[in-house]
Amino acid sequence: MKVSAPEYPQFLASLKATIRQRQYQALRAVNHELLALYLEIGEAIYRKQEELGWGKAVVETLARDLQTEFPGRNGYSAQNLWLMRQFYREYLDLPKLQPLVREISWAKNLVILARCKDPLQREFYLRATARFGWTKAVLQHQIDNQSYEKYLLNQTNFDQALPETIKDQAVLAVKDHYSFDFLELAEEHSERQLEEALVRNLRRFLSELGGSFAFISNQHKLEVGGQEYFIDLLLFHRRLRCLVAIELKVGDFQPEHKGKMEFYLEALETQERFPGENPPIGIIICRGKNKTIVEYALRNATRPLGVATYSVVQTLPEDFQADLPSPQAIAQLLKDWKNSDME
Repeated sequence: MKVSAPEYPQFLASLKATIRQRQYQALRAVNHELLALYLEIGEAIYRKQEELGWGKAVVETLARDLQTEFPGRNGYSAQNLWLMRQFYREYLDLPKLQPLVREISWAKNLVILARCKDPLQREFYLRATARFGWTKAVLQHQIDNQSYEKYLLNQTNFDQALPETIKDQAVLAVKDHYSFDFLELAEEHSERQLEEALVRNLRRFLSELGGSFAFISNQHKLEVGGQEYFIDLLLFHRRLRCLVAIELKVGDFQPEHKGKMEFYLEALETQERFPGENPPIGIIICRGKNKTIVEYALRNATRPLGVATYSVVQTLPEDFQADLPSPQAIAQLLKDWKNSDME
């Protein structure tokens, strides 16, 4: 029997949303308990080794016995038991990170455990994976692209130009450098070719941006004073709840790029910002930049914007270490991120 009541579609949609939310909460609870179990197993093995000097043979016997008792559970292999021990030992002296590891899957934890040795770097990827819902493949890609370093080195004026409620979130929405090696563009290319290639590879482009971006349009038309202007790419950031204008430059950053972007942001603020949205922000993505010139240009910028660089070929990782903020500054940034309303 088909229900024709006008209230039914809304009722059905509401129930679907409730079911999905509860399913997500159930999966999250299961994962939380599984990670707690793995930490507990790791601690038990570690303690016995310290007390009784147990070695490899005992752990292999333990794995066989556990798999006999719990058949079909690959998680109790000898290799995984050793990883549980390492997992516990690595986070034993990092109580601040212990709750974070339970927010993501075991497989993603192992990626971070193996590839990130610095506690602040681990905290960054743990928080980002949980917050942005990165898959294991995306997490590996973010580590390969040194996203930790690129977020910490970004150049924006968000601290001065955005409301207190979102400035910390916005800082972590813009990288210092973007890798567009998936575009398969020649080293020499035009801005239009770059733009069209990004639109053709939209999913990977949005993934490289880091999460929470939604595409609105390219060559987005603005009309001001009877004249037409076009923004290369217009996006929306769901967590920041604001429009994001992106201008692409195949050369180095020039101070005049800032003025053009501020003009676009003023027009977006006046003409297209919806009630309840935060001020639009701009990202100028250039082939290269002089950090001092960018710093000077941003000092008197009135609209929130950031300047980043990009590459279209896979290059050897840069050594960012000399330019990174102090550990204290990084810790404060992650603390601000934790306290920001991004959940």
